[in-house]
Amino acid sequence: MTELLLIGIGTGNPDHITREGIAAIRTAELILIPRKGADKSDLAGLRERIIDEATDTAPQIAYFDIPARRAEDGYLRGVDEWHDAIALRWRAAMDEHPGATRVALLIWGDPSLYDSSLRIAALLEPQPKIRVVPGITALQALTAAHAIPVNEIGAPFLVTTGRRIREEGWPQDVETAAVMLDGECSFQTLDMSGYHIWWGAYVGMAEQLLIAGPLAKVADRIVETRARARADHGWIMDIYLLKKSVI
Repeated sequence: MTELLLIGIGTGNPDHITREGIAAIRTAELILIPRKGADKSDLAGLRERIIDEATDTAPQIAYFDIPARRAEDGYLRGVDEWHDAIALRWRAAMDEHPGATRVALLIWGDPSLYDSSLRIAALLEPQPKIRVVPGITALQALTAAHAIPVNEIGAPFLVTTGRRIREEGWPQDVETAAVMLDGECSFQTLDMSGYHIWWGAYVGMAEQLLIAGPLAKVADRIVETRARARADHGWIMDIYLLKKSVI
């Protein structure tokens, strides 16, 4: 049976990979690397750099193109169809290397937090044996970069998405929320008085950008900084923490 290794690699800093992750990369016979278009080619390049630094003799690498996601029939259906299409690309890449019994994917952040790799892996036929190697999440990297705790003493926090903030507003009975997958700066839809934000992009990387402060005072700067960085790099990964009570 083929073993599929889903290896969390943190937020782009090779130093974020655990010793377990490095060992898993070294034992892989084949590593699948996604390509997301020419403007995001440095994402594949970062994975290649991580592999080079982790190994003396690099394993076989199979590249596959990420299909476009459709949204005409609704968000959830579009995601389901997208995952089906990606699973087919994974399987096709693996089938081109039938001798590889230990296959790896390097997962941005951690495979357990707002990542679809485990769901896509479950769609593969025949089903491989799946092993997860945890990584540093974007939320961990963000709070470390700002040197803040994610929650108050004994208090809960919520991890949510920009889409839910836009569609549903601020979550009821929540004081602290970490917001991921927000390409539209959805904090702009909130009553910005009374919130404090800690925002970060390319967190942990040399390109890291950090802004923090009362939301009403820094929201415009975040929007402008984000747009400029995305134009400069062709892609952006960002995350932010919002607290309802001003500190």
